[in-house]
Amino acid sequence: MGEHDRRLDPPVSPMTARTVEVTPRAGGLAYEAKWDGYRTMLFARPDAPRLQSRRGTDLGPGFPDLLRAAAVLGHEAVLDGELVVIEDGAVSFGRLQSRAQRTGPRAEAAAAAHPAHFIAFDLLELDGDLIMDRAYRERRALLEELFTRHDLQPPWALCPMTTDPDRAEEWLDPAWGRVGIEGMVVKGLGQPYRPGERGWRKLRARATAEAVVGAVTGPVTAPDMLLLGRYDDEGELRLVAQSAPVPTTLRRELGRLLVPAGPGHPWTDARFRSGWGSRDILRHRCVDPAQVVEFEADVAFDEGRWRHPVQARRVRADVGVPQVPRFGEQGA
Repeated sequence: MGEHDRRLDPPVSPMTARTVEVTPRAGGLAYEAKWDGYRTMLFARPDAPRLQSRRGTDLGPGFPDLLRAAAVLGHEAVLDGELVVIEDGAVSFGRLQSRAQRTGPRAEAAAAAHPAHFIAFDLLELDGDLIMDRAYRERRALLEELFTRHDLQPPWALCPMTTDPDRAEEWLDPAWGRVGIEGMVVKGLGQPYRPGERGWRKLRARATAEAVVGAVTGPVTAPDMLLLGRYDDEGELRLVAQSAPVPTTLRRELGRLLVPAGPGHPWTDARFRSGWGSRDILRHRCVDPAQVVEFEADVAFDEGRWRHPVQARRVRADVGVPQVPRFGEQGA
């Protein structure tokens, strides 16, 4: 397919990244900040602007403010980026979700109260030219030129990028997670854009924290996953995280320590979903909330909860339940 054959039409599968555990260090690499929002393909068309989610759904009805911005960009273009809502200087994933569920007048009211931003990190098409086959360094240069030439202001934002791995590793500091940067994406400067291909690499910022085991899936004597809680200021045990499958050694240790809950456990009749946004309900068994575990989590934290499954690491026999942070506190 040549650059002038046709323009891109939705849906377009975005290029994605595989997770790595350490920062790649080699010549010819670029590092971008990874944002905690909705991955979005933006089609800037004066006649038919569109916002497409990673899975191909139309996000436009929830974000009429961005559709208007896309229609008057001044160029026909297709950009890859992250859709976010920023409040009090930080990304608000909860507000973003709320906006995505609204349409019509309610969407317009939400746009006025909580404006969205599009953080662009790649350019796939510009003024009728398909540029996906060009090297990343060329696409990035064109993207930067687009921002500079038109002095693009909010709702437009240009994703930070560096070729210095030491500088990029600053984005792995959990402090950046509190404003919405959850790690980095690593790309080859000479790489073309391949829709649907996992050709990039990503690292998430991670930190340790502590919580109380309030329930488990599977047998109490050998739990599969943990439902972790913290007490709020009223003394109520609130869910803060769901673990990934528990490592074998820790499973055995917890199996010796956990005690099935008696009457009156606050989660006896609770319904927990299997994941953030899922409709599947977990079959859980309540346990006496007396054991504290340390876990490792990324920085996707909203409304007092970690959105993604956490990795349970060890029992903290040296930490009593009253010493565990309160509900709403992110740190350990």
